[in-house]
Amino acid sequence: MDAQQKISALLGQLNTVLVGKSTQVQDCVACLLAGGHLLIEDVPGVGKTTLAHALARTFGLQFSRVQFTADLMPSDLSGVSVYERGQERFVFHPGPVFAQVLLADEINRASPKTQSALLEAMEEKQVTVEGETRALPSPFFVIATQNPHDQLGTYALPESQMDRFLMRISLGYPDRAAERQLLDGSDRRDMVEHLQPLLTAAELTLLQQAVRDVHASPPLLDYMQDLIAATRSGRWFLQGLSPRAGVALLRAARAQALLAGRDYVAPDDVQAILPQTVAHRMIPVSDAGRGAVEQVRAMIEAVPLS
Repeated sequence: MDAQQKISALLGQLNTVLVGKSTQVQDCVACLLAGGHLLIEDVPGVGKTTLAHALARTFGLQFSRVQFTADLMPSDLSGVSVYERGQERFVFHPGPVFAQVLLADEINRASPKTQSALLEAMEEKQVTVEGETRALPSPFFVIATQNPHDQLGTYALPESQMDRFLMRISLGYPDRAAERQLLDGSDRRDMVEHLQPLLTAAELTLLQQAVRDVHASPPLLDYMQDLIAATRSGRWFLQGLSPRAGVALLRAARAQALLAGRDYVAPDDVQAILPQTVAHRMIPVSDAGRGAVEQVRAMIEAVPLS
C-alpha cells in the first residue's frame, strides 16, 4: 500500500467516527503527519475527545488520557520517585506524559503552573524530574482539548504554550444530515473502541519523511514570506508571526500538499492551512471587529500572489 492509499484509509476510518467533519479531520491528520501538537477548541459535547481517541487508535499509537482539573499538579503528569523498601532506593514511577500520544482533556481547566509543565515536553520531547532529564517516547504528540475561555473554571493558555501547538481547530455543531446520522447510528465511543490501527511506527515514520520531502519552490517561499510580513505590519495583528511559526507553517503546508496527492506545495495549500496554523498565535488589532481566524482570512484576500 503506497502513501496515498494509507492516507485515504486513515481519512476514511476517521470520517466514519466524525461524520460531517471531513475538513477538520484532514487538518488533524496533516498536523500529526507534520509532527506537530494539536489543540481542539470548542464547546463541550461536539466530539473533541472522541476525535482525539480516534486519531490515536487509527495511527496505532500508545496513548494516555489526563483529565485536567484545577487541582492537577505537574508531578501528576511527569511522575514521581517513590522509596521502595524492598530495593532500598527511590524508584521513578513515570506519569501519563510518557506515552506516544498524550490526550490532555480540557487543558485550560488546570492551573497555569500545570499547563506550563507541558512546555518542555512539547518542545524538547523530554521532561526533567527531580533534576534528571528523561526522554519521552518517539513519536510524541500532545492532542489537547479546551473549552472556550468564557466558560466557568477555565484559564487561558499562556502565549508560550499556544505557540507550541502546530494547529488549533474547532469542530462546531454538525449540520442537520450529520446530526441525524449521529442520532440514528451507533454510539461513537463504542465505535472508537473497535477502531483498528492502520499504521505501524515504521509506516508513520515514512509518511512523516514524505512530508519533509514535499518540494517548496522559491516563488512559493516568497509568497509565504509576504504573508508572514503582513502579520508583522501592524495592520492586522498586534504582534506578527515569529520565525518559528513561519517554519511551522511550511511544515503544515507540506503535509496539506501530501494529503492532496502532490509532491510540491501550492499557494492553495498555504491558504488552506494558514488560519488553523497561525490564528491562535496572534491577537487582532483592537479596531478589527473580527476574531483571529476571520482576520487571517481577510489578510489572505489582501496579500496578492506574486
